[in-house]
Amino acid sequence: MSPQLAELLDDLAAANRILAHYGVLDGFGHVSARHPERPGCFLLSRSLAPELVTPADVMTFDADSNAVDGDDRKPYVERYIHGEVYRARPEVMAVVHSHSPSVIPFAASSVKLRPIYHMSGFLSGGANVFDIRERFGCTDMLVRNTAQGQALVAQLGADAVILMRGHGFVAVADAIPLAVYRAMYTELNASIQQRAIGLGGDVTYLDPQEAALADAANRVQTARPWALWKEKVRSGPA
Repeated sequence: MSPQLAELLDDLAAANRILAHYGVLDGFGHVSARHPERPGCFLLSRSLAPELVTPADVMTFDADSNAVDGDDRKPYVERYIHGEVYRARPEVMAVVHSHSPSVIPFAASSVKLRPIYHMSGFLSGGANVFDIRERFGCTDMLVRNTAQGQALVAQLGADAVILMRGHGFVAVADAIPLAVYRAMYTELNASIQQRAIGLGGDVTYLDPQEAALADAANRVQTARPWALWKEKVRSGPA
């Protein structure tokens, strides 16, 4: 194994544990990374609670979200979310799928999740909502195949975050630390936005230009929180 791949696997395991530690993931949800050495492939843990993921649990999947190298361990059902993001968005290097509780109401409400402070400038004009029922009728709400993954990614477009009605959200980025950052601050923004709405007055959100400037500034500083978050989970499970 190359040093680059070993480091990426370590970061991927850490990302799972970090998001579990802070309640963005629980027994469900997952984090993936594009394979640095095998074009068209991505890395994702076997079906396991995120808090328990280690580098040894990571599987390699091809562009169609099939396990490679004869790996017959049980995969996540919703690996198609990751596979179709990587197929459609060549600049994306990491994907997070979460069911974090503060975000769910915005996926079920006409109130849009919008950036309320500088840490969430990546939400820009607000997060769109993917409603699986519009294309596939009544389902168990899981993204179980290529067609459903492609529909979600079409709704995501070029954005950083897409909400999923009755389900959760997906955050994407060009590196694992930034994907974790976006997942963390999607949940925090949702919580803060609900509190601001609850005050009963008018809520002032970031202007699109403010959001873009804040996002650009924060993107170059992700190493600071990433180092802290990794230290929090360095000794083992969260």
